[in-house]
Amino acid sequence: MLKKWGTILFVAITSLLISSCSEYNKVLKSSDLEYKFAKANDYYESKEYYKAYPLIEDLTAIYRGQKRSEKLFYMLAYCDFYQTDYLLASHRFSEFTKTFPTSLYTEECAFMSAYSFYKLSPAPKLDQSSTYDAISSLQLFVDRYPRGDRVDTCNTLIIELERKLEDKIYAGATQYKMMEDFTSAVITYENILKDFPDSKYREEILFNIYDSYYLLAIKSVHEKKVVRINKAFKAYVNFADRFPSSEHMGTAQEMYSRLEKLKEKIENK
Repeated sequence: MLKKWGTILFVAITSLLISSCSEYNKVLKSSDLEYKFAKANDYYESKEYYKAYPLIEDLTAIYRGQKRSEKLFYMLAYCDFYQTDYLLASHRFSEFTKTFPTSLYTEECAFMSAYSFYKLSPAPKLDQSSTYDAISSLQLFVDRYPRGDRVDTCNTLIIELERKLEDKIYAGATQYKMMEDFTSAVITYENILKDFPDSKYREEILFNIYDSYYLLAIKSVHEKKVVRINKAFKAYVNFADRFPSSEHMGTAQEMYSRLEKLKEKIENK
């Protein structure tokens, strides 16, 4: 009996799917533009974007330059966005602002173009080209609509993206240090402080700069030791002045003592 009901249910679902597909094909092939437009709206409003998209795309081409074109263009961009084709969505939203500069949706579409780039921004360990594009696009929106309702949102997103870049660069600097490329590590750490003056890594960066100079001095050839020891001393002072209560202070002081003894030994030869 259970098997029988299962078979009946399977047949019913299959019939429903076939019927649904058949109905959708009729819509696609219909020459009745009003009917097609109404169905496109229905699919769009019910969030069936994969169904709405082909209809809207066809209608956009047909109604180009006419009054209905604005809404169709707007819906098409959102179909791309909701189907996660963010690159194409960004392009369509941008094109909307150029095609309909006086539309009530122009500011919204300008934001969505930038926000689509934000959605393309990958995890910190990956290439961050899209993140730079997103920051530029969001900043452009802020500059263009400084009194707009979405400015605070843009600024929040920009900060989030900048933190991601900071994480990426900090990880790169730490990788240099692990590879014992201490000069590149120092340069990269210092660039973080220049580009992100309020960096959440400031304490760790200043200690790592000091530690890199320390290791560079310890491992360097005799002729360069004194110069590098002096650079390490400066880095220590810079770190200790700003973070006297750091958990690294004990280690930092021990390193300083070793450098003092090493320098004294070199100069007394």
